Amino acid sequence: MDANESIKARALVLKDHVQYADQSVVSKTLIDKMVGTLTLFAFDQGQGLSEHTAPYDAVVQVLDGEAELIIDQKKVIAKAGELVIMPAQVPHSVHAKERFKMMLIMIRA
Repeated sequence: MDANESIKARALVLKDHVQYADQSVVSKTLIDKMVGTLTLFAFDQGQGLSEHTAPYDAVVQVLDGEAELIIDQKKVIAKAGELVIMPAQVPHSVHAKERFKMMLIMIRA
């Protein structure tokens, strides 16, 4: 049985499926398929992901708190309930000025 079978075919409160950890970034992959992934993240204050690029478009849905993203050297602030689309091959980074949780949808096809 798939480790994530228990989350299928039911309504989920996504922010409850990944927990904060002191001085850490926690991730939990819900779906990992050839066409894309669905991953939850919880960032403690001061944590982040350094600048990088991805070969595919990525979508960030902020679930809790507020995220600071730098996309192509432009600061984007996103709060709970907001979504940001990060285009493929464009440098981006993520920084937690406060704790926040997000869902990352990576579309590979």
